[in-house]
Amino acid sequence: MFPGLPPTAPNTKGIGAAIAGAFLSAGAEVLVCGRNEPSELPAAGGRTAHFRSADVRDPATSAALVDAAVQRYGRLDVLVNNAGGSPDADAATVSPRFVEKVAALHLLAPFHVAQAANRVMQRQDSGGSVINIGSVSAHTPQPGTAAQSAAKAGLPALTRALALEWAPKVRVNHITTGLIRIESAASVYGEDGGAAVADVIAMRRMAVPDDVARARLYLAGDLAAYVNGADLAVHGGEVPARFLAAKGRQREGLRGGPERAMVCSIWRHRR
Repeated sequence: MFPGLPPTAPNTKGIGAAIAGAFLSAGAEVLVCGRNEPSELPAAGGRTAHFRSADVRDPATSAALVDAAVQRYGRLDVLVNNAGGSPDADAATVSPRFVEKVAALHLLAPFHVAQAANRVMQRQDSGGSVINIGSVSAHTPQPGTAAQSAAKAGLPALTRALALEWAPKVRVNHITTGLIRIESAASVYGEDGGAAVADVIAMRRMAVPDDVARARLYLAGDLAAYVNGADLAVHGGEVPARFLAAKGRQREGLRGGPERAMVCSIWRHRR
């Protein structure tokens, strides 16, 4: 599906590794990046992704990353902005430096890398595709994630603005993900291994990295040739807490009468 197409996916673990593997399996040449080279690079189809050390929060480093991809492959057809992650922090006491770093990673970095990629793609006859990876935290933030949620909320707007400016040569799309079952997120699953989390998802399971990777393949390929400025939800139909509260009241009312209908439980889980 993607013979010879070199996407660059800024991340080498979890979702990023799955995305790289999916593109490799589809026939693409892949350049991945991160601040530190992993012990094992993504591999599939008898080929292995190439790695470049880069902190994409720096505009010059982002531009150099894109230049490196073009120098190695001769062109750049797909960019997947996947860098992210931050610990919980109390918004009342968090330092300005922490907020700046989180905003830079989740909002400014995708802009810097996309800007550099666009300069290359606009000169190509076939243009290119930029895919930004976002989160449901943009719509339903959780306590401790103020900086990250604010930055993530800006990413769909950035996506739509770039889609308008860079079309028709370059398509820019966004994917909203929910909680994904990866090793780095295991601490938020709960003692039941994620059963309670899965119960608030319509699909009754958390996503796995391959769910996200396959969505990226679709947006990068010809089947999505007319898809631009879209936000594709890949979260299994997560249920907002306010709906859970109403549902809890209904259940309690059926079991114990009106006086018990005032009691409900709201399940809190991080994304």
